[in-house]
Amino acid sequence: MPNTKSARKATRQIARRTEINKARRSSLRSSMRKIEEAIASGDRNAALTAFKEAEPVIMRAAQRGVVHKNSASRKVSRLAHRIAKLAK
Repeated sequence: MPNTKSARKATRQIARRTEINKARRSSLRSSMRKIEEAIASGDRNAALTAFKEAEPVIMRAAQRGVVHKNSASRKVSRLAHRIAKLAK
């Protein structure tokens, strides 16, 4: 239990920020799943369109601190590589 007024405020702020981060993380995972499904089906065009929609979501999550910047870059890079392999 928070004892001071500032601690109570901090608790409210943390709760609000947690909800926002959960929503962003959920959006991130949903966009990643769409790409994964398109890659699994072998549909390069669907994978490319999903990738173009997901890349800004992934990088925005990194800017907002939901995931680390390097982690986001790694995800984008690996997905781009897997989509490029579909062309062969």
